[in-house]
Amino acid sequence: MAYSRFAEIYDSLINEDIDYLGWSDFIREKCLEMNIRSDDYLDLGCGTGNLSINLSRGFKRTCCVDLSEEMLIIAESKFRDKGIKAKFVNQDMRYLKLNNKFDLITCALDSTNYLTEDGDLDIFFLGVATHLKEKGLFIFDINSEYKLEKILGDNIFTYNSDEIVYLWENTLGNRIVEMYLTFFISEGKLYERFDEVHRERIYSTEEIEKALKQNGLNIVAKVDNYTNNPVKADSERITYIVVKG
Repeated sequence: MAYSRFAEIYDSLINEDIDYLGWSDFIREKCLEMNIRSDDYLDLGCGTGNLSINLSRGFKRTCCVDLSEEMLIIAESKFRDKGIKAKFVNQDMRYLKLNNKFDLITCALDSTNYLTEDGDLDIFFLGVATHLKEKGLFIFDINSEYKLEKILGDNIFTYNSDEIVYLWENTLGNRIVEMYLTFFISEGKLYERFDEVHRERIYSTEEIEKALKQNGLNIVAKVDNYTNNPVKADSERITYIVVKG
């Protein structure tokens, strides 16, 4: 399963590339602009909690959902170490069953692209709408068509440090990028090998916007990454700011 053994090394890899503090500041700014209440916050596909732990300080109650139990264990440990209370739920974000509604829902780091089956997007957005309070805010991002087709596509990437070496080989077909990752993790003088397979679906902006509208979610803005810059032809990450009703 994706993100099983990978959870243990996730932060050491992802923190080099992702500005979680900057993303958090952007989301806080949007909450203030739209007068979003600071009662209930839900982070979908929370991973190891890097985004939600930043945003949780501004809310009375925080809930973190992820399909990976291993990721949630790490996230819970981070929250506990900082003395922050939150609820952690091991659940498929397509089929949310939470006994609460939220002022803010986030789904970051292209988790939406991991919805690869036909109909997944509609099911996901319906679940979001069901769990979002009226006039609540939903902020999520996707890897763009440009990034998945032109940058990731049928390409091979490598990474080499003293502790971690990996080979990342991608294949593109039928709007799906299959990612085959082989990791070698330093264990003293030896390296432990493990393999992961990840799949991301290419979604056009038209597909995203149609599915949002059908589920009563209205786009306030779509921007380049977590900035106030407009989306360009070569934008790699598109961030949507959406409200219910």
